[in-house]
Amino acid sequence: MLKVAGIKFKDWGKVYTFDTQGLELKKTDKVIVESEGGLSLGSVRTPPYEPEENTQGRNLKKVIRLATDEDLMQLARNKEKETEAFILCRDTIDRMGLTMKLVNVEYMFDGSKALFYFTAEDRVDFRELVKNLAGQVHTRIEMRQIGVRDEAKKKGGIGPCGRILCCTTWIDSFGPVSVKMAKVQGLSLNPANISGMCGRLMCCLAFEHKNYIDGFMPKKTSAPPQEARESDAPPARENKPGDRRPERKTDRRPERRPDRPQRKRPQQEAGTEPSGETKKAETTDESGKEAVRSARKPRPRRRKRKGGAKKPNEQ
Repeated sequence: MLKVAGIKFKDWGKVYTFDTQGLELKKTDKVIVESEGGLSLGSVRTPPYEPEENTQGRNLKKVIRLATDEDLMQLARNKEKETEAFILCRDTIDRMGLTMKLVNVEYMFDGSKALFYFTAEDRVDFRELVKNLAGQVHTRIEMRQIGVRDEAKKKGGIGPCGRILCCTTWIDSFGPVSVKMAKVQGLSLNPANISGMCGRLMCCLAFEHKNYIDGFMPKKTSAPPQEARESDAPPARENKPGDRRPERKTDRRPERRPDRPQRKRPQQEAGTEPSGETKKAETTDESGKEAVRSARKPRPRRRKRKGGAKKPNEQ
């Protein structure tokens, strides 16, 4: 009877289905499997199980054998080669002035091919780059251009929620995400709040979008403004005998009594002499000014220059 198992090659990426060929496999076992580029080493993520009827007719790749210690040593040597090839390719790109960003380098298990992943805004002519690398790496080279989401998936990181990125841990493929999903959920439309590490809209906006559409999740709505009532206003502060800071009065002018007649000041008619009090005040002011002038010291006279020329009026 056919039994299949789920195999994963990287910490990130999709889980692929392989024919176990009757091998006893457990979760986290290292196995050697067939792949498009040759032999590859992967890890068992799903224990063997009987597939559904629609899977029986599919042409599945097969699991060759369990990995040995020599296979694990070969995997460690490939990791060292990947680090050296990454540094070499990055320096060559800077020297040639190419507008591309190197993301990751992967070696096939048997070392027959090296994959270079990069990002670029436009198409890049990397033929000269491949020639320079082939003379130093001594293996087949394949350049693959990827997007910013795949870059975040390969590099990994911590999301705004404080956990490892979903695309690095369990998301197999990227689905469409739109701003309409954030509007339906009542989230802020500020790009800094709804964007992930890749600079695109966060994938988690699509996780609960269906629940909001079906009505299982409540939408966030702003509370209606409440009308101001007299009972809601704070009570006025009362003055007490021991209070050092009494309330300030807004109007300090005394109220006018309507029963008391207002006194009018006499106005001086044109051509009339001022009264005696006014005369006395004027006299006092004038005498005071004269007293001040008399109290001033006289200015000293200038001395004549000795032997100076006489003025033209003098004879």
